[in-house]
Amino acid sequence: MRLPPLNALRAFEAAARHNGFIAAADELHVTRGAISRHVKLLEQNLGVSLFRRHHQGVDLTEAGAALQKVLAQSFGAIAAETRRITAQANELRIICPPTLSIRWLFPHLDGFRARHPDIRLRLTTDFYGDGGFDAGEYDLGVSMEHWPGRSPDLQVQPLFPLRLSPACAPELIEANPRIEKPETLASQRLLHVNAHRADWPLWAARFAPGSLDTDKGEFFPNLDMAVRAATLGAGIVMADIYLCQEELSSGQLCLPFPDMSCPTDHGRYALIGPTDRWHDPKVKAFRAWAEELSGAFITSVQSTE
Repeated sequence: MRLPPLNALRAFEAAARHNGFIAAADELHVTRGAISRHVKLLEQNLGVSLFRRHHQGVDLTEAGAALQKVLAQSFGAIAAETRRITAQANELRIICPPTLSIRWLFPHLDGFRARHPDIRLRLTTDFYGDGGFDAGEYDLGVSMEHWPGRSPDLQVQPLFPLRLSPACAPELIEANPRIEKPETLASQRLLHVNAHRADWPLWAARFAPGSLDTDKGEFFPNLDMAVRAATLGAGIVMADIYLCQEELSSGQLCLPFPDMSCPTDHGRYALIGPTDRWHDPKVKAFRAWAEELSGAFITSVQSTE
């Protein structure tokens, strides 16, 4: 591809747009003589005159007007694309499930933005698979530390624990003083966080083996709805102690068996992301911030136990 000298094209485009060499020189931070020399070089290269020079200044020739139109479009497209690339380079795209977003991440994002105003953060609150990373759609996700079938190409940074324990409205305990041991929950309505009903069987296998019918009760599509039902006295929910801190701290929920909590097979909540972007400056900045936030979160929860 043979092109005229690019500096000459740039000088001509500025002179044509400003209809003169002085304003072009000011824009490009060069002398008027430099603009004139670049234009003459371009005219020699093309073999045509681009300006008609007269004592009042310069006017574009027909060839100059045609070239100026093409250059304006081309330089405009270049400028737009470089702005897009720069914006994308400074954009951090994160995907996080709804409950985690609302109960942990979203309330603290202003802190990250204040610390890193040069990074434009875009949060998608949704469930996802590894495909979003393969397509380059996201830079980071919040998930579980050990998730079956996860691609080995994804990096994992643990954040804070997931611990399960039954929780209910204090009024329910007052109305049922016999709830003293895990086995006594057999007479209560169990509230499940999802249709898989995996939360109660996990806890019951450890603390009340063979005592509870963990298939009974209502199930909800997410923790928020199940917790809301529990605060209304509808039953006993298997609470995530960390994500339910607001309700536990305010007294909307209480733990009948505060010393009986257990983790899941999925481990801690964690940041995950593709290896090729794991050490990008914007990703490292968020990882460091999330680690600091998680440490403070863990300390806060443990101080209330």
